[in-house]
Amino acid sequence: MTHPPAARALLVSALSVTALLATAGCSVDDGPRPRWFSASASASGASPAVEQPAGSGAALTEAQAQAALVTEADLGEPWEPTRGARTWRDGLLKGTTEDGDCQRLLDALYMEEPFGTPKGPQATSAFDDGDTDAQLRYRVAAHPPADVDRTLDWMKSLPDRCGQFTVTTSGGIVQGVEVRDLPLPPVGDARQALRVTLAGETEEGELTYLTMDLAAVRVGEEAITLTNAGLDEVYAEVTQQAVQLGAQRLTEIRKQGRAQI
Repeated sequence: MTHPPAARALLVSALSVTALLATAGCSVDDGPRPRWFSASASASGASPAVEQPAGSGAALTEAQAQAALVTEADLGEPWEPTRGARTWRDGLLKGTTEDGDCQRLLDALYMEEPFGTPKGPQATSAFDDGDTDAQLRYRVAAHPPADVDRTLDWMKSLPDRCGQFTVTTSGGIVQGVEVRDLPLPPVGDARQALRVTLAGETEEGELTYLTMDLAAVRVGEEAITLTNAGLDEVYAEVTQQAVQLGAQRLTEIRKQGRAQI
């Protein structure tokens, strides 16, 4: 299968992290830190694992959450730091529908956050694809595990509950919405992803077709949330590989924290 350039770059990064984890074993405190961990810690101005251990029952510090983010270097070309929210966010995602679960999904897509306000440290990175104008937003945040698992179960139910419905945007545009399950690699303690498409027509008769991936993974006391959306090509492989790489990175950072106890 031929991978898009961005997906190929992420695939290489994910495989590299997998190799690092396989060779590190249980000696994460003795061996050298992975390249990405050292770079992230330097950028934040602190060594997350030394600042405060992140063991079982302890959330990450903000510096550790920052170090756990997916970066521009991970994504590779044509991704770059975002220059601001796309106009389609307000134009196409801000709307209403009759069903309560479907409305909750729309609100989560608009806010790019299915778990609500974080209960602890958080960090976010966001990027634009210069070729397709897609936007990717990646967040690591502390949330109660039981709340995260309930939300993941709710997300899992949405292809049946909200497989197809209509939404009226704040500008009066009626869109047809389709919600499908998006498979994720077996990472983290629990995970779920959706691919949502919104199709409509502007007052001028211009067709609109927005694709948005919403992925979420729980790793211990933290949750990863990723959105990948755009009006052109939105590659599911980018979503899947970013989640895999990010979950492995977060897992390793938590191990680094426990190794200091």
